[in-house]
Amino acid sequence: MADDYVKPNELMAEALAAAERKAALPVRDLLLRGALAGAFLGYATSLVFVVVSQGVAPIVGAILFPVGFVILVLLGLELATGNFAILTQGCLSGRVRGSGLLRNWAWVYLGNLLGSMFYAALFYAAITSFGATDGGPLGELVRQAAQKKTLAYAALGTRGWATAFVKAILCNWMVTLGTMLAFVSRSTLGKIAAMWLPILTFFAHGYEHSIVNMFVIPAGMLLKAPISPATWWLWNQIPVTLGNILGGAVLTAWALHLTYQQPAPSRLEKTELAAIPVAIPLSSEE
Repeated sequence: MADDYVKPNELMAEALAAAERKAALPVRDLLLRGALAGAFLGYATSLVFVVVSQGVAPIVGAILFPVGFVILVLLGLELATGNFAILTQGCLSGRVRGSGLLRNWAWVYLGNLLGSMFYAALFYAAITSFGATDGGPLGELVRQAAQKKTLAYAALGTRGWATAFVKAILCNWMVTLGTMLAFVSRSTLGKIAAMWLPILTFFAHGYEHSIVNMFVIPAGMLLKAPISPATWWLWNQIPVTLGNILGGAVLTAWALHLTYQQPAPSRLEKTELAAIPVAIPLSSEE
């Protein structure tokens, strides 16, 4: 349809309205929607492992991975990495307070973590028959991925930490573009197609996504990968989260704000506007 496309200025307005709604959500909803989003992203990630374990090219997994992102966005769930851009947009435009941004990020991140780890435990139980086996080829792929995301960076020292950080910036630049592109169409099919492109792109590159890693690394640990909680957080979760924040808040939110978003009126401007007399139309009798 000719009117299906939402122009950038209108897209920004819809994103700001979404930021206000997200900032006002009660903690219960932030946690529950965050947990569901983490679980569904874990589902999409395990789908990739299932496909790749059957000997197909990894690009097939990248093509399929966006199903999780599409599901959580269409259901209106909360994903911290997407909110790193959306809530920042709200703050830059004066529509969301800094406290509202931090409140959303903290509770949604916790919800994502709980949901991802919950699904990791269920995934482990399913593929190992509650520990009776090692998970076979599928389990081995998950173990290798978890070690690559932690021990491989640790072996490089500060260069490994910095690599994880940069890969996370590059990841969330694309993920937050997917979040913004969810507003670019008024049809469901249009939204799906628009979101699919940047999510496929980041995953095919092998960049680092903090919420995906909340599933991959705990699942690898359950599958006996030699990774400690401290190694997980120091060499992956912390640098990747910081990189995701920078990529979403600066490269997407701030950049788009600079070129598309009109600044909110200052307090002085609001006062001056309020002081302008309003003309009252005369009745026909007068």
